[in-house]
Amino acid sequence: QAQLVQSGGGLVQPGESLRLSCVSTESVYVDNAMSWYRQAPGKQRELVAQITGGGITNYADSVKGRFTISRDSARHAVYLQMNSLKPDDTAVYYCRSDLYGSWGQGTQVTVSS
Repeated sequence: QAQLVQSGGGLVQPGESLRLSCVSTESVYVDNAMSWYRQAPGKQRELVAQITGGGITNYADSVKGRFTISRDSARHAVYLQMNSLKPDDTAVYYCRSDLYGSWGQGTQVTVSS
């Protein structure tokens, strides 16, 4: 089973931006539906953004207009561009292959002044 390897994340101040990356060892993963989830301490994991195989995107209401999910098939990668970050965006973020049910290892995003 192919791996999903995440990078990006870190500590930023409110209003700043970050980009998360999720790279697969096999193109078939990122060429199909992919999602980003997040889990804050004490909360359930929630869907943040999804991109279908056809490129249709969907977002949680809490991130609409601030986050953008995209795909680069040549690099076997899916990205989550996060702008205008808020403290409530603090969480561990995970990418997921919706077709195969595989998860990335997770990456911490902390938004704090």
